[in-house]
Amino acid sequence: MATRSRLTVSRRNFSIGTGCLALLFGAGLPADAAETKTLDERFDYLSKNGNSNCTPKFAESIANMPVTARLRGSCCSEMERKRYIKQVQGLTKYAAIPEIPPDPYDIAAGVAQKVMPYYEAALSPDQQRAYQYAMDKSDEKGPCCCQCWRWKMYGGLAKFLITEHGFTDEQVVEVWNLSNGCGGSG
Repeated sequence: MATRSRLTVSRRNFSIGTGCLALLFGAGLPADAAETKTLDERFDYLSKNGNSNCTPKFAESIANMPVTARLRGSCCSEMERKRYIKQVQGLTKYAAIPEIPPDPYDIAAGVAQKVMPYYEAALSPDQQRAYQYAMDKSDEKGPCCCQCWRWKMYGGLAKFLITEHGFTDEQVVEVWNLSNGCGGSG
């Protein structure tokens, strides 16, 4: 339980807003400049220090990772700075839902472990229509470009959001598009 609280607090500190980011990471800089500098630093770190990949072995290993382990970097293509910043800024809209990672290239294993089992969940006909709409309309025609661990994680996240938070088909599409961790420019 203490681990979950720590993850939630960390998430809130990261997505609380530009003013707090300036205080935490860039004292003396204008808020927008501090946020961009911080995101640039995160991008530089994550684009060079990724540990995730698209293999079945990696997907299977997630269940046995400590909840505080991090799934970092891109799976398929190099990260693109401008897109990364847009994604992280867009995901702040969902900061109140701890299951939605605030950074698609830095995900707590505990979050993945929580939502991945939802991938196998049965949906009502209306819920299935919302899920199918997201499959048809998202940029990747699904939660990710290939059926790797991200596909199962974000597919499970979508079912979790639909069943537990009443997300609409359009909301799932937005979360998937903002959370695409495949790299590239989109």
